[in-house]
This record gives sequence, C-alpha cells and structure tokens, in this order.
Amino acid sequence: MKLNFTAKVSNIFETAKHISTMKEWKQYRLGDICTIYGRIGFRGYTTEDLTTDPAQGAISLSPTNIVGGELELSKPTYIKWDKYEESPEIMLRPNDVVIVKTGSSVGRTTLIREVVHPMTLNPQLVVLKDIKVNPVFLSYLVKAPRFQGLLMSITVGSAIPTLSQKNLANLSVEIPDEITQVRIADVLNSIDNKILLNNRINHNLEEQFKTLYKQFFADSNQESTEVELSKIISFQEGPGIRNWQYVEKDGIKFINIRCINNGDIDTSTANMISEEDAYGKYKHFLLEKNDIVMSCSGTLGRYAIVRREHLPLCLNTSVIRFKAKEQPDDFAFIYGFLTSSEFLNRQQELACGSVQANFGPTHLKAMTIREFPAEYRREFSQKTQPILDKLIKNLKENSKLQQLRDSLLPRLISGELTY
Repeated sequence: MKLNFTAKVSNIFETAKHISTMKEWKQYRLGDICTIYGRIGFRGYTTEDLTTDPAQGAISLSPTNIVGGELELSKPTYIKWDKYEESPEIMLRPNDVVIVKTGSSVGRTTLIREVVHPMTLNPQLVVLKDIKVNPVFLSYLVKAPRFQGLLMSITVGSAIPTLSQKNLANLSVEIPDEITQVRIADVLNSIDNKILLNNRINHNLEEQFKTLYKQFFADSNQESTEVELSKIISFQEGPGIRNWQYVEKDGIKFINIRCINNGDIDTSTANMISEEDAYGKYKHFLLEKNDIVMSCSGTLGRYAIVRREHLPLCLNTSVIRFKAKEQPDDFAFIYGFLTSSEFLNRQQELACGSVQANFGPTHLKAMTIREFPAEYRREFSQKTQPILDKLIKNLKENSKLQQLRDSLLPRLISGELTY
C-alpha cells in the first residue's frame, strides 16, 4: 500500500528511540553562534520613505509578514532604496533567521528561505546572521517551546513587550553535533516543505476558481437581477465575549481574527468558553461545516471555510460567518463572491473606524448582489466543486502536518527523540 506523506513521516517515528542525549549537546550563548542585528534606535518610517512601487524600493518586513512560521508577502510594505541602503547589516539573505522583538507578536520567528526581492527589517524585528551552526536547525530551535519560554522571560514592558538584543544574545542554547543538527533540520524541514507545496498548489487552485467565477459572473452577459445581499447570503457577526468568561479547560474554543490565516483556521491558540455558555446563550453562534468565516476588523478580508475537524467552534466579535440563505448549491457561488476583489473593494470602501477599519452586518445589509438563475449557479457549482474539494483536502493535510511537526519539534530539539 502506498503511504501518503503524513503517514510516511509518522511511521518513521513509530520506531524511533526515546533516549536522553542532552549530555552529548554543548551549551552556548546565542550571541556566540550568530550575530544579532536590528534597527537600533530607529523609530519608524515617514510617508516619504515608503512606496507602493516594487521597482522603487525594498520589502520592509513587519510582524504581519510572519504567519505560521513562514513569510507571508501578499501585501508587502516597500521602503525606498535610499533608506534600504542606509542599513546594509539588516539586508536579508537566505538562511537568515528573523525574530519579532516587540509588540503582541514578540518571539514569532521565521527562516528566510529565499529572497526574490530585496528585503530589510522594520524596527519591530531583529535578524540572526553569520550563523555558525546549521541555520535551518537554529530556525527550529528558536521556534521550540523551551526557547520561546526563555524569550518571554526576558521581555520587558507590560503595555508593549520588548526584547533587548543584549539579553537575546545572552540566552543559553544547547547545540548537538553537526550530523544531528542536519538530521533534525531535515525531518522538520521536510514537513514544512510539504506544507509550502500544498500552499502553492492551493494558490493555483484559488486562481483557477477565481478565473471561472469571473467568466461565469463578473464578465457574464447572462441575465441577472440586482437584489439585496441578504436575499441570497445569510451573515452573522459573533458576540463580544469578555475575558472573565474564558475557561482554561473543558470548554469550547471560539474563533478570533488571529485564528484565520492563509485561508484556513488555526485553533491551537484559541481561547475557550464554558460548555454551558457555548450550548446555552451562545448556541446560535456555534459554527457549522462549510460556513465561510471572514475578518471584519483590522485586516479585512481574511477568510476560511469551516471544516468538520474545526468543530465545535464558536464565533466571536470581529468575525462574520456567511452561508447560503436558502440554496445549499450556492456554496461555490457565495465563496466566489466573498473572495472576489469586487467584494473586498466594497468592504474597504464601506469600512469605518479612525484607528482601524471595521466592517459589519450594518454594511452588509446595505449591499446588493447580482442574482443569476439557479440553474446557472448550479452549473458553476458543478464545474468548480472539484477545485474546492482539492483545496479543502490540502488544507486538511496541512493541519495534520502542522500537528505532527509541532509534536516532534520540542522532542527533537530537546534531544528526547533521536532518529
């Protein structure tokens, strides 16, 4: 029987030896095995420093560009070439390791795998360069729970947590021999490479889907009628769940904006409310399979399809769920509309809020949509459902791979598990 990738990796570790080998690892200061750079004392950019034209500047990474341990560059910020060239020490190169040093995402990290356009850092990040050990191994070491715990122990500032480069350089790390570094890096990296491959495949599937949606509806001469959005699509924003309602265990998770990334839902960091609340006063906010959830505050337009394995899961404020009002066959049509540039542009036009954009049910009630004949929408669904099925299958596999990687990471980095 041919095993899929997840099964192959799982089988490797079913026969692995669980022995302690930390005595064979050597202890170093982080500053002894790399050099740490950042924009010391640099407060930020002015509007004159920035550009929207990639030809006129370099990408300036921020914490929002690090998602799930990888770079997310769909909406980069560009800094003009003269500002980029002022700080050559933080020009990013392949195998550099970047860490968020300040703000709510402090400690978030990624390995720079490739540089397709010149990149630098904004003041919230630092970079590990001149790495004297295997850089891929080091990138996983700084992601491991033990190192993340050390980072949290040296942050200062309650309002805005911040790491100092001096304290970061003094952190103690345990490093194995070169062969062990490579083995650990190869195992974990093989999992992440499969996740990245699935993401690239899904990007192509999304483009195929959007092309078909455009052909069927945006560019179509098919007869249609302009109707209120609420006639075809049901929508609901979550309640404002308060901190005092959270429970530590035996509860039901609820979604927020940070749980929606890369077209999927990650509930690993989600908070919980009691089962009594979830199945009581918040029962009508419990999500269902094939609901489409979307952020409606801050970064607009993050979306995901709710899968069975996400459940049970409750809505929270700043997230809206969408579903077909009457016709289940309308799922593909609704997904196409909600993920279209047309809908995102209308969101941004209607969004309000002086500090951050906010978009909610009030705006949706005022929106209209072109209603096409049911048979025509059904034809579109039949043509595109295989694309959505493949996309969802890849997302499901990625979730399993992420869980596998996250379970192996601390055991490999601690020396508990050897292969």
